[in-house]
Amino acid sequence: MILRTLVIASVLVSAGAVQAQSKKEIDCGHQASVVAAIQQARIDRVAERDVAAHVADKAVWPENYNGAIPIMAPWVYEMKMRDVRSQDLPAAWQEMCLQQ
Repeated sequence: MILRTLVIASVLVSAGAVQAQSKKEIDCGHQASVVAAIQQARIDRVAERDVAAHVADKAVWPENYNGAIPIMAPWVYEMKMRDVRSQDLPAAWQEMCLQQ
């Protein structure tokens, strides 16, 4: 009986961890989408001061992620253009996000 209770408790904890991880993966995915849009705006030569409005107009993520645009934009805009063109910035951001 005790072993069965422990097994059930272990399964419930594991299911909770999977659900929490899933939420984190979704969150990091939305953040990566924002970074991708900022990266494209930079490639399209949108001025950094205009990037928030430009990117928010084309948003494919929940509206509450638009507040992160001014925080993420400097990360992209401080890079050299050759790196912006050649690097997979959304994947890098998502990896950093998932590690936190």
